[in-house]
Amino acid sequence: MKKFDDYKDNDRKEDLKFESKVVHGAAGTDPFTGAISFPIYQTATFKHFSIEDKSGYNYARCINPTREELERTMCILEGGNRAFAVNSGMAAVSLVMSLLRPSDHVIYSDDIYGGTFRCINEVLTPIGVESCSVNLSDIEALKRAIKPSTKMIFIETPTNPMMKVADIQKISDIGHDIGALVVVDNTFLTPYFQKPFDFGADIVLHSGTKYLGGHNDVLAGIVIVKDRDIGEKLEIQMYINGAGLGPMDSWVVLRGLKTLALRMQRHNENAIKVANWLRGNPKVEKVYFVGFEDHKDYEVTKKQTTGFGGMISFKVDSTQTVNNILNRLRLITFAESLGGVESLITHPVTRTHKEILEEVREALGITDTLLRLSVGIEDVDDIIADLDRALK
Repeated sequence: MKKFDDYKDNDRKEDLKFESKVVHGAAGTDPFTGAISFPIYQTATFKHFSIEDKSGYNYARCINPTREELERTMCILEGGNRAFAVNSGMAAVSLVMSLLRPSDHVIYSDDIYGGTFRCINEVLTPIGVESCSVNLSDIEALKRAIKPSTKMIFIETPTNPMMKVADIQKISDIGHDIGALVVVDNTFLTPYFQKPFDFGADIVLHSGTKYLGGHNDVLAGIVIVKDRDIGEKLEIQMYINGAGLGPMDSWVVLRGLKTLALRMQRHNENAIKVANWLRGNPKVEKVYFVGFEDHKDYEVTKKQTTGFGGMISFKVDSTQTVNNILNRLRLITFAESLGGVESLITHPVTRTHKEILEEVREALGITDTLLRLSVGIEDVDDIIADLDRALK
């Protein structure tokens, strides 16, 4: 019997442009039937054809061909050597954090996603892992935060929700000098706009729920690594925790990936127009968008990315204006999450960042008048008209 390995031909994908890679994936088609849509291997276990059988498939908690296709595809897109598809973005964060041990020290972006903060505060701290938050766009602040026990630097770039940008190359150089792993949450920009491995990162992760899936219809997380030794450590954790993404959800993300390039182009185009329109509205006091040339980290963005993504945060003049916007919008939906084809808006203080201490939020600028907008792929004039109606 031929093994699935006999059909794995990732090398031929290296000559393709990104737009082709996302469409064709790793194996792309089913190696056994030729099915154009990679099959959903909905099985819990696999037959051993003989005592000597080395097909590689045994039990779906450990490995599944549909999940494997997604993992291999993400390796191709990010330029990694090993990937792990898990059942949510937070499962991806937890998997990465499992590399830390008691007395280790982790440095993380100061306005990090509330769920990641909760993982650090509620899971790592009780077992003796030390941590501190730093504005990672300030390299000198990072250097001051380093300890002899620093083993990981966890970067969100752009950050959620304040849109700060970290210089991945500089931070990677610093991290490697002290023997620390550099992890980049690449959810906001995806490998279409940003490839952290090209700038020295050791681990890249995604909430696959967001732009990778792209349609607000699946929960998923992806971790990609460059180093095989790190991959082996994470593989053991996967076996133990049983967090592997199911075959149906793996297939949904694979299907979403096929249009990733097209969607990211449209998200980017729309976000630029919406951000500029918001800047001109008298009830909007400040707009946070990495595509503005006067953004303090604009030059870093231009150096390490090829686009700005679809995420915008903005502050309005009062909580009444916040209420008006959230109650009056018709096209844009008040909902958590981001990165889908539909435009979504949320209120970080009461939703995504409510776990963060109030005084910390205030210091970061995450106030009760801040809104975060995930710009979808609808007609941009309709998006702007909806905002205009809500702000009047």
